[in-house]
Amino acid sequence: QVQLVESGGGLVQPGGSLRLSCVVSGSIFRINAMGWYRQVAGKERELVATITSGGSTNYAASVKGRASISRDNAKNTVYLEMNSLKPEDAAVYYCYADHATVWGRRKDYWGQGTQVTVSS
Repeated sequence: QVQLVESGGGLVQPGGSLRLSCVVSGSIFRINAMGWYRQVAGKERELVATITSGGSTNYAASVKGRASISRDNAKNTVYLEMNSLKPEDAAVYYCYADHATVWGRRKDYWGQGTQVTVSS
């Protein structure tokens, strides 16, 4: 099994910044893409940013220019840094990892989520 644990959420003032981390552990063979999604109660989970194993990134239009996703493959960790936070950035942030087994079977694993609140 593969587990993901996020950290770094909390209360941030508008205009502030945050750094989220997500550590992948367990029976890891190969992690392909990793990324972050967010969800507000009553709404669908939406993409924030993704990063491939080679470091190519993709961002949602709503965070482009304010967010930076990175990963440390040696530590099986993905990071999300965001600045100029807005109240609409408040959500539960989930990380995911596209994991492949030695037999080539792929599965997305998700973290439990970390709450980000943007308020003065």
